[in-house]
Amino acid sequence: MSTKDFIEKDYYKVLGVPKDATEAEIKKAYRKLAREYHPDANKGNVKAEERFKEISEANDVLGDPKKRKEYDEARALFGNGGFRPGPGAGGGSFNFDLGDLFGGGAQGGGGAGGFGGGLGDVFGGLFNRGGAGTTRTQPRRGQDIESEVTLSFTEAIEGATVPLRMSSQSPCKACSGTGDKNGTPRVCPTCVGTGQVARGSGGGFSLTDPCPDCKGRGLMAEHPCLECKGSGRAKSSRTMQVRIPAGVTDGQRIRLRGKGAPGERGGPAGDLYVVVHVGAHPVFGRKDDNLTVTVPVTFSEAALGGEIRVPTLGGPALTLKLPPGTPNGRTMRARGKGAVRKDGTRGDLLVTVEVSVPKDLSGKARDALEAYREATAGEDPRAELFEAAKGA
Repeated sequence: MSTKDFIEKDYYKVLGVPKDATEAEIKKAYRKLAREYHPDANKGNVKAEERFKEISEANDVLGDPKKRKEYDEARALFGNGGFRPGPGAGGGSFNFDLGDLFGGGAQGGGGAGGFGGGLGDVFGGLFNRGGAGTTRTQPRRGQDIESEVTLSFTEAIEGATVPLRMSSQSPCKACSGTGDKNGTPRVCPTCVGTGQVARGSGGGFSLTDPCPDCKGRGLMAEHPCLECKGSGRAKSSRTMQVRIPAGVTDGQRIRLRGKGAPGERGGPAGDLYVVVHVGAHPVFGRKDDNLTVTVPVTFSEAALGGEIRVPTLGGPALTLKLPPGTPNGRTMRARGKGAVRKDGTRGDLLVTVEVSVPKDLSGKARDALEAYREATAGEDPRAELFEAAKGA
């Protein structure tokens, strides 16, 4: 992007803050907009991605007191691209090509209005190019890391803190992340320390790519470090305690911000993504936020009704009232005994009744069932089934 583009952009308008905004107000506005337009929250939204880039660009200038001062001075001097002479020049304003000021210098060596080389100092410090200022490489965000963890059924429902051993790229300890064994890398001459190179895309626009020579670092090692081969990054392992929230499901991907690989040159750390695997339970199952359990009952309990005890996950047993004539497969609901939801409340426990048929009968029990069969000999539970079949 050209210097003219920088001058003509109103970064205060981009962040939605007044020109006299405090550092805290600028920081607050940037965080709010960054959360709203972050690419992770707007998958595939090109407009949101471009908006996020504008917000980051504005924060890079206004969030740095030195850059902000130089930016304000440049804006005041050029008035959004139009040079405004003082009272001695007759008032009014006129536009002129900013390239005349940032090219090889004005005729006569004095520049327009006698500014000389001072402008190079102002814009060299602001845009990290040209002028008397030194080029500054930009911070780089750390890489994202993905890991996996296996929880028991109970841990997934109640939540758990688990140790995770992770391997990632971090600043090389041998060269302190510089890539140079002497600790004195030089600025990449190709990208002038920016880590990016521009390429034309037609129509007067330009795009940026990571610099092919320095791999986007902005620095090159005169004497490459033997440990990291000049990359400034080395593989490291660490173990950290990670809290898995209650109510996670099998296959769920959890994002932990700032727990990934460390950044470079003061850049923020990446994120940690944890994929959760949940083991099965011998008694309980799960359906959304509800737990399920199948409870066997005797024929007499199902026919005559009564009270049955039902187990719960990690808590005392419940007593449920079974209505007389309860059919096999009926499901009853025990509220608040299920999995933890995102809002902290719990789902329900769904209790399904399964009539248990005994394999072996005592003589007394057999006699009782024979008597029952004789007493109900006139009833045919399959009569309606056949009638329905004929009607179809």
